[in-house]
Amino acid sequence: MAVVTMPTTPNFSTSYFRLIRAVAVSTSPFSGKTLTQEFDRVGWEAEVGLPSMNRAQAAEWQAFIARCKGSVNTFKFADPDALTNTGTYSTGHLILNSRVSNTNVALTVTNGNTFTAGASTFGSLVVGDYIHVTGMASDENNGTHKIVTATSATVVVVDSALTNVSSTAGCKVQNNVKGAEGLNMVGSTNGAAGTIKKGDYLSILNATSASADPVQLLMVTEDAVDTSGSPHKFSVRTTPKLRTTPTNATYVLFTSPKGMFRMIEPNLEWSANNNSIYTMNFSCMEVI
Repeated sequence: MAVVTMPTTPNFSTSYFRLIRAVAVSTSPFSGKTLTQEFDRVGWEAEVGLPSMNRAQAAEWQAFIARCKGSVNTFKFADPDALTNTGTYSTGHLILNSRVSNTNVALTVTNGNTFTAGASTFGSLVVGDYIHVTGMASDENNGTHKIVTATSATVVVVDSALTNVSSTAGCKVQNNVKGAEGLNMVGSTNGAAGTIKKGDYLSILNATSASADPVQLLMVTEDAVDTSGSPHKFSVRTTPKLRTTPTNATYVLFTSPKGMFRMIEPNLEWSANNNSIYTMNFSCMEVI
């Protein structure tokens, strides 16, 4: 499998960009109650059309699509109408930062929004950070929660509506792990600061290099929290959930973020008229 370079001009004249989830839904015919189950499959899909082109421009796109060999090879791709983020973050990338990782701790929930850990767990977290909890019996207590009050190393208040429970052993409290819907990061330099806005995209890369290949494309669903320091700490709610657990300190691209995609259809086709004006379109999906 090779990574093929996609032409940059002309930009697409039409685009459909969507997020595909695998969710099972079961509704009782007697009570009307609905149960849902979200599965691991989640990723982006796109259908794009190119504007009318002369033969020289069309040849670049013909060669690109031909080299993709349908879904065999891959290419870097992004939402064509959101190639530039609206936030003001000052450098090209951020760095994933593990601020909590306790994989065997007893958790108690009180007041419908407060986690109390049986051991020092939350000491490195700040307001706005995200924790990802697993191992609790109540589904609403598991998942990703945003910290609204960092009370102590053993107590935090979160923004979620929780179910009160007494001490539950064997829980995990982590961040930046598979299933999480929020990222904790630091700036790429001590002075890196600025905003990351809802609707912006971030690209998790596969190494500590801004030129590394993307692993997953994420959309920001809530303005990021920027906590002053050296470097600044950033926390941001994202969708979809992380499909894998990235290595700590991996780079997260802010400038021109892209995902890794492949063609959906195996065919190479285009239309042309008697003036050698070409049009073509294709569909693609994120590599999962």
